Amino acid sequence: MVLVLGCCALIWGLCRLARVPSRVMWMLIGLVYLAVVSLHLALPDGNALREATGGSAALWLILGGAVVLVFAYLKGLKFLRARVKDSAAQIPQTVQGPFSVTELNRYARHIVLREVGGVGQKRLKDAKVLVIGAGGLGSPALLYLAAAGVGTIGVIDDDYVDNSNLQRQVIHTDQNIGMPKVHSAAEAMRAQNPFVTVRPYQRRLSDDDASAIISEYDIVLDGTDNFATRYLVNRTCVDLKKPLISGALSQWEGQISVFDPAQNAPCYQCIFPKAPAAELAPSCAEAGVIGPLPGVIGTMMAGEAIKLITGAGSALRGEMMIYDALYGESRKIQLKRRADCPTCGAGA
Repeated sequence: MVLVLGCCALIWGLCRLARVPSRVMWMLIGLVYLAVVSLHLALPDGNALREATGGSAALWLILGGAVVLVFAYLKGLKFLRARVKDSAAQIPQTVQGPFSVTELNRYARHIVLREVGGVGQKRLKDAKVLVIGAGGLGSPALLYLAAAGVGTIGVIDDDYVDNSNLQRQVIHTDQNIGMPKVHSAAEAMRAQNPFVTVRPYQRRLSDDDASAIISEYDIVLDGTDNFATRYLVNRTCVDLKKPLISGALSQWEGQISVFDPAQNAPCYQCIFPKAPAAELAPSCAEAGVIGPLPGVIGTMMAGEAIKLITGAGSALRGEMMIYDALYGESRKIQLKRRADCPTCGAGA
């Protein structure tokens, strides 16, 4: 019997060294077992080969039965564990206050931040943020606002995804070329975080609907590339006392500021009284823009929105951050309100 067990041990060791699949190893050991049992049943009592392998088939049959019972027990245990796991997966997640277990795990890195915590994350969940433009600046801003758990995110844009957008507008994919940008963006945000509500507006903001739309939100992010919309958004935000986070790009340089006259900060028109001549402010299509730059500025815009919502840190009110990607430099300049500003000044 020791000889047979030694043979089985040798097969086990060689199979492990050769990294033979387990099922093949157990098949070989099973063949040895069947051969031994067959010898005991076929050969007469007292045969030397029978004596060398235990002397009786009964002992081997008992051993085989014990092994079968052990395997059956292990398989049954594995089956029961799988059933328990499947049942647990079907049980609705318990809710801890305003957050589900999945949300608590998702936002854990926010919640452990002293400046955010559970209170700040709840403020994010309750917040409503409107992003105007689903292009270069809107793309990263929208993705990070959704990832951060901002409860309601509006996005307004009348454009369609074009192949030329994909070099920098990272929220859109090649398969969405030809789709309205707001729907492409909404699809990406919902895929990133199903716990947020996305409101797409496929239109260009106008005097007729600007006040109605913006009034539904707490904060506005402006990533548009035309000055008519920028001045309209600024006027509406001033009238409704909504903070406006504005970003802009040109080739290798980007800028960002928070315009909030309700908190004694200047508005957009305080700094830019009039739109520049067309030849002085060429579009990205005309002047070009390095791909990652919108990601830097758009992500900063999302960061400013999160700070405004949670009360963390100090927002860029009365300041403008300018980032030069070509030379890796950034600087801040101080901004002041203008008493003669036609939008937020004393005579407005």
